[in-house]
Amino acid sequence: MSCSTHAGQQAKSLEELEAILYRARSIAEEHATLSRNLAVSFETETAKRVGELTLAVQALKEWDKAQETIAELNVLREDSSTDHELRELVSEDLETAVSSLPTLSNKLKESLVPRHPFAEFPCLVEIRPGAGGAEASLFASELLRMYLAVCSRRGFRTTILKKDTEDGYGSGGSEDLLSEAVVEIETPRSYDIFRTEAGVHRVQRIPATEAKGRVHTSAVSVMILPSFPEQNDGALNFDDPNSDYYINPQEVQSEKMRASGAGGQHVNKTESAVRLTHIPTGTVVAVQDTRSQHENRRKAWRLLRSKIAQMRREAREQQLVELRRGIMGGVAKMGRGDKVRTYNFGQNRCTDHRSGMTIHNLSDVLEGGEGLSRIMESVSNWLVDQEVEALCAEEQSKQQKEIPPRKLNTTV
Repeated sequence: MSCSTHAGQQAKSLEELEAILYRARSIAEEHATLSRNLAVSFETETAKRVGELTLAVQALKEWDKAQETIAELNVLREDSSTDHELRELVSEDLETAVSSLPTLSNKLKESLVPRHPFAEFPCLVEIRPGAGGAEASLFASELLRMYLAVCSRRGFRTTILKKDTEDGYGSGGSEDLLSEAVVEIETPRSYDIFRTEAGVHRVQRIPATEAKGRVHTSAVSVMILPSFPEQNDGALNFDDPNSDYYINPQEVQSEKMRASGAGGQHVNKTESAVRLTHIPTGTVVAVQDTRSQHENRRKAWRLLRSKIAQMRREAREQQLVELRRGIMGGVAKMGRGDKVRTYNFGQNRCTDHRSGMTIHNLSDVLEGGEGLSRIMESVSNWLVDQEVEALCAEEQSKQQKEIPPRKLNTTV
């Protein structure tokens, strides 16, 4: 790395740190004001906001405390009256304090990133094969097993809400040809953990049916949805038309139909399958997993509510991306239609296209092992960096607007 490049990176880091501290101090002022208001009169919304700001305030206090300690130690070390033995101890403490700054800086950055509104919820993982025919359906089954495996390793409870397979294919049978699957990860905060998986997963390999040994590329779409409680608990506002979680029953077309696929003679005798269509958005959900029409309807409504809420949230996020694009000149985003990861069997590698991480142990990744966890963590860190970069750009833009332009000296 050249000296000029290194200097440029240092300057950018300093600008970023200044913007982070500026925003953190603004948050601390807001926190102090709201706390004083709460002492006079309690309001639920104010208390909630204070709670949201507390993490950033604590992180700022730790940063300021470290800076004060470093300043005091520097004064003591440079004091001519300090004896040699004490100066050595001070130097050791100073080294420890300085080495803690990167960690405190990262903690401060993460505290400024707003929590995703669905972060605390369990989640639904929806898997659908895309381009690639039977090979895509086979890989969709492998991704399903991968997510079930990583949940098992972490002790997360899972329930398969929906699993539709196609008719037989070679010796693998219909169970390996997945046409759609929805898995509920019941552990709280699993949405925040697994939302990095949303997008298009691409597989590159030689299919078993390929006689000429050519590598085929197939794609599978993964969608991560929040999983809401079935009953309105008041906080989610199922009955509030302005809420993300509200669905007007009159805008939903409900159909009963006979289940298709495997299941014996019973599927031909009862109309247990349920299909719901949200007319304003055209969103369709069909469930036929059980023989109970009531149970299928319950699952379908849960899935439909999750999809509509996610859709509304993504629409607002897209508006934010457009606003930030005007400030930053370009903003990375993570959406359901973006190519997020490639699994290359010939090279034994898995590459995430957002964080840039590559793991050369594909079997470990597909088994839900440490490789997959490392990739997911790298994307989470990438998301934080993206958010912080956007927040810093916004703060710098605000500061530039607040500072009056300097009058240019035109005297020759």
